Amino acid sequence: MNPSTLLLAGILLLALVTVESGGWFLTRVSRGHHDANALQTSFFRAGHAHAGVLLVLSIAILGLIDAARLDGAWMTVARLGVPVAAILMPAGFFLSVLGRDPQRPNRLIALVWVGALCLTAGLVTAGVGLIRAGVTG
Repeated sequence: MNPSTLLLAGILLLALVTVESGGWFLTRVSRGHHDANALQTSFFRAGHAHAGVLLVLSIAILGLIDAARLDGAWMTVARLGVPVAAILMPAGFFLSVLGRDPQRPNRLIALVWVGALCLTAGLVTAGVGLIRAGVTG
């Protein structure tokens, strides 16, 4: 495996520890130890779920991506698209409902959509690269 792939995989595994601590925070919210309205509670859950799933998906993609034989920017998009989405989407969920009793998400909800674009770009690039490598190999 490529050294940069191994480095990123290690970073992503360590990032899963932050998702674990987010789970602890959610247990505090659900038990009433942290004030949160219904909107905040649902957005906190969505952010937590997106973070965990996207980090695990990122690690799974890294196990395959070196076989795609992509070059330059294409490899960068394939390798980093999903991990960047794993940061932006949860950040959008969490940051858009900060404050006392928000009734709707603030403008930072846009991070969810920027993250979704990164996710799509990463998945499509990795998928096409792997299919191309499979057909030509």
